[in-house]
Amino acid sequence: MPLRFLAELRTVTYTALSFDLDGTLVDTAGEIADAANLTLAEFGVPPQPQALITRLIGHGTRQLMLRLLAHVMLERPLRAARLPVDDVIACFDRHYAAAVGTRVRPYAGCLETLQQLRSAGVRLACVTNKEQRFARQVLEVTGLAGCFELLVGGDTLPHRKPDREVIDHVLAVMNTSQERLAHIGDSRTDIETARNAGVAAWAVPHGYNGGEPIELCQPHRIFQTLPDIARHVLS
Repeated sequence: MPLRFLAELRTVTYTALSFDLDGTLVDTAGEIADAANLTLAEFGVPPQPQALITRLIGHGTRQLMLRLLAHVMLERPLRAARLPVDDVIACFDRHYAAAVGTRVRPYAGCLETLQQLRSAGVRLACVTNKEQRFARQVLEVTGLAGCFELLVGGDTLPHRKPDREVIDHVLAVMNTSQERLAHIGDSRTDIETARNAGVAAWAVPHGYNGGEPIELCQPHRIFQTLPDIARHVLS
């Protein structure tokens, strides 16, 4: 572990935090699965289990559908000709635009945690691989939008997580240093993003992460609840 992360054993003042969205702050698996299965139905494909679709969350909706199509084609090769990729993704965009916010559920203590951090002067960013227009809708529907001064979606920059560019962008906009920023997520992608950018990699155990326990990704810290993050940062 880099020596500067050992400082967490003493005292580090974090002036900024960046949070992943899906699986970290809010549970959106139900509405994403609804949109995916409505899309498949239009192309004559039977609905897929929500558990399967949930395991594919974390890389943006396009990648989710590409991976889901790959699974369907592997399971049913004869359907491949009936699944034109661009048409399927356009169809999913339409269904997901209608589904965003219909079944989203913030995790326990989410809003209170963000409000407490912001009131204490901690600057907050939301960094997600979800397309920005969808991420903004989720934040607005859940009442979380006002907590963040910066939203970085999967299509905001030329690259997305786990590329360090997304965290470098947060550092630049917030005019803070690597030592003063922590990134919080629920997946290996988030841990790799933080490590690639040289910031603290924190995690929560709820969420998706492809079915893999977050402990295996070796974050610098795991917080059992979102309020635990506020208690740690503000203590």
